Amino acid sequence: MSNEGYYFSDKVIVTNILNGNIQGFAIVIKNTEKLVTQIVSKMTINEDDQKDLMQDIYLKAYQNLSSFQFKSKLSTWIANIAYNTTINYLQKRKIPVIGIANTIEEKFIATENPESATIKTEAVEILNAAIAKLPPLYKTLITLYHLEELPNKEISEITNLPEGTIKSYLYRARIILKDNINHHYKSEQL
Repeated sequence: MSNEGYYFSDKVIVTNILNGNIQGFAIVIKNTEKLVTQIVSKMTINEDDQKDLMQDIYLKAYQNLSSFQFKSKLSTWIANIAYNTTINYLQKRKIPVIGIANTIEEKFIATENPESATIKTEAVEILNAAIAKLPPLYKTLITLYHLEELPNKEISEITNLPEGTIKSYLYRARIILKDNINHHYKSEQL
C-alpha cells in the first residue's frame, strides 16, 4: 500500500473515531497490536508489566488521537507512544530489559528436516544469547529493523532518533553481535 493509501485509511479511521465511533479504535488496536507488543516485550520481562504498558499505551493513543497530525502512519505514531511509554516506565522503575525471545525462531526456522531444524535452532539460540547482551536500545533497533522490517525512516519516527544515528547504532549492534557470535564459536572450540 502506498503512503497515500495509509494516509487515506488512517484519516478515515481517525475521523470516524473522533466523530464518536469508539468501536473504530478496535481496528487501530488490531492493526498495531503486533508492533506494540514487539516493542514492549523486547524491553520488559514481567508479563504484568507488559499488560500494564499495553493498556497505558492504547489509553494514551486514544486520549491523544485528536493531536495526530498525519505526518506519519498511524501505526508509527502509536509505536512512538509505545517506545516512549516503555522507556519512561523502565527508567522510573529501573526494570531490567530482556532480549529477543522466540520471535526469531518463528521468523527464521522452517522445519525441512530434523537435522536442518536442529542446526537452525542452535543458531537461533546463539543469536538470542548474543542479542541478549546488547544494550536495550540496540535490541529494540535490531527488532524493529530486522524482525518488524521497518525502514529507518519509520524507526526514526518511533524512537525520535535521526536516521543517521539509527544506521550507526544498527551497524554497531551488528558488530557487537558478530563479535559475540565469533567469541561463542571460539570458546566452543576450546
